[in-house]
Amino acid sequence: MGLKRMSLENKNAVVYGAGGAVGGAVARAFARDGARVFLTGRNRAALDSLAKQIAADGGSAETAEVDAVDEGAVNRHLDAVVASAGSVDVSFNAIGIPQQGVQGIPLAELSVDSFRRPIVTYTTAHFVTATAAGRRMVPQGSGVIMMHTPEPARIGAPLVGGMGPMWAALEGLNRSLSAEFGPYGVRSLCLRTTGMVDTPVIDVVFGLHAEAIGITAEEFAGIMNGMTHRKRPTSLAELADVAALLASDRAAAMTGTVANLTGGVIVD
Repeated sequence: MGLKRMSLENKNAVVYGAGGAVGGAVARAFARDGARVFLTGRNRAALDSLAKQIAADGGSAETAEVDAVDEGAVNRHLDAVVASAGSVDVSFNAIGIPQQGVQGIPLAELSVDSFRRPIVTYTTAHFVTATAAGRRMVPQGSGVIMMHTPEPARIGAPLVGGMGPMWAALEGLNRSLSAEFGPYGVRSLCLRTTGMVDTPVIDVVFGLHAEAIGITAEEFAGIMNGMTHRKRPTSLAELADVAALLASDRAAAMTGTVANLTGGVIVD
C-alpha cells in the first residue's frame, strides 16, 4: 500500500505578513500539508524564527523581507520564487497594521487620516499581491489567491473605524479576482472568522473597544463569545486548517466565495 500523498505536495505557497500570528499559523499548516512556503514580511527575525520551526517539523521554508504595498518588491520576489521553484501556486495575504488610533473611536470623532489609513493600506497590499500572483498563475493555468477577514466585513459593528469598510472591500475584491482569473484556472477565496483570542492583536483590539464602552477586556471578550453559536471564538488552528484545505485541489470547486468560520455569528 503506497504512502498517502499530502494535499499540498509540490505546491509553492507565498505568505505575506508571515511574521504575524495569522500568517505564521497558515504558513505552518501549508508546510505541514506538503507545500514549500515562502515567508515574507518586514520583520526578518520573526520570519527566520518561523522558518526554523517549520524546518524542525520537517517542512521547507524560505524567507524574504517584502513590503506588501511595494509593487516592485512584490514582483521581484515572485520572479525569484518562480525562478527557483518553478511556480507560484498559493498566495495568502495576512498583513496587518497597528490598531491604536484606528479602532475604539466613534466615527464622528475619527480623523479622516485614521479612517483612511486601513482602507488605503490593506486594499493596496491585497491588490498588489493578488494581481502579481494572478499574472504568474494564469499562464500555468492554476493557482489560489487567499485573504482573511472578520465578521464586521458582513455585519455592522461599532467603533471599528475604517476597518469595517476595508474588510467589506476585500471581500468585494475577492469576487472580482475570481470573476477575472477564474476562467484561467485561478481561484480566489476569502476566509471570514471571528476575532481570534489566540492572536496578540486581539488583546489590543478588545482592550480598545472595552475602554471605549467602559468595561473590562475580559467582559468584552465574553460579549463577543456570546454572539457565536458555539459560545467561543474561531481559533488560529481552525483558520489554518481550513486555509490549507481550500488551498488544495480538494476545494477545486470553490472560488469567488467566503468560507464562513464565524461559528454562527453570521448565518448564511
